[in-house]
Amino acid sequence: MRSPAAARPARRPDGAEPFKVVSRHVTAAGTTLWTRCACGSLQVRTVDGCGTRVVSRSRPA
Repeated sequence: MRSPAAARPARRPDGAEPFKVVSRHVTAAGTTLWTRCACGSLQVRTVDGCGTRVVSRSRPA
């Protein structure tokens, strides 16, 4: 049996994420996020009942 802590993703101690949300749009299927990664890459993420997925990513800046 897994402990509750093992089921959760690791959290950064400072609460920061390795990306910044540039814009957020609610759609019929869920939410679309445009994010900027710490490396400078622009990413499109979809959030729905199945979780979050990176669906498109540019090259690092």
